[in-house]
Amino acid sequence: MNTFQTLSEFHKFCALPNPEHPLISLIDYGQVNYQTIESQITWMQSFYSIGLKRDIQAKVRYGQQEFDFDEGLLSFIAPRQVLQFEMLPTEKKPSGWLLLVHPDFLWNTPLAKTIKNYEFFGYAINEALFLSDKEERTITDILLNIQHEYRSNIDKFSQNIIIAQIELLLNYAERYYQRQFLTRKINNHEILVRLEHLLDSYFNGEEAINKGIPSVQFIADSLHVSSSYLSSLLKVLTGLSTQQHIHEKLIEIAKEKLSTTQLSIGEIAYTLGFEHSQSFSKLFKTKTNLSPMAFRASFN
Repeated sequence: MNTFQTLSEFHKFCALPNPEHPLISLIDYGQVNYQTIESQITWMQSFYSIGLKRDIQAKVRYGQQEFDFDEGLLSFIAPRQVLQFEMLPTEKKPSGWLLLVHPDFLWNTPLAKTIKNYEFFGYAINEALFLSDKEERTITDILLNIQHEYRSNIDKFSQNIIIAQIELLLNYAERYYQRQFLTRKINNHEILVRLEHLLDSYFNGEEAINKGIPSVQFIADSLHVSSSYLSSLLKVLTGLSTQQHIHEKLIEIAKEKLSTTQLSIGEIAYTLGFEHSQSFSKLFKTKTNLSPMAFRASFN
């Protein structure tokens, strides 16, 4: 695996001149030429990267999932995340921009802390941001403004101006992601349907008994999306997080078992994945304002 600690190391791997600034760089993606004869490239970098790319013919493995990259446009990678590219034969020439920002550039600025709040740095490649032409022009203008600033004579205002431009880019990206959650209705509706089927199957089968209550990460992996993307999507579409969806389904099935079966509270808790019936009773009362026993009694 290739490991890039500095922007200079990454520039060298891409057959590019040394970066003009050691901690921030905007790369013309059409000039990238990875220095390897391998068709499969794996790397980990110690800096943030924001990619605005077109015509990238590759399979990308990000985390535990593999995706086609031919659709994705704007993507965000945080430091120490592992990527694997499998380059595919193509006559198309890739284009776009790649902004690299070393965490040291953010040191002692508010963005050093708040950048962790932008959840799309945890999104997978297939959850890249699709931009309209107007949106793409807006992002490109910001990227070029950043480049212009670090190419100018560095003074005491330079870092603050560049940081402000990065924050502006991230805020636009957040706005565009919110729009994408709402406009890509077919894909998002499919995720909601698959989520419902997954939870129904999990709690009504043997998985809850064998594996316990499903984690958010398990649900996201099963749906082939990242956990942060799934939670953001569900929040926008339903107002509930992934964890809340899990609990809502659990309580729904618990109510059904309490009202239609003679299973004891402990047996119901066990079938739903709880190790201790007290934990089940506590969650049930939190969600319904009734204990499981009181809820059952209301049906008799």
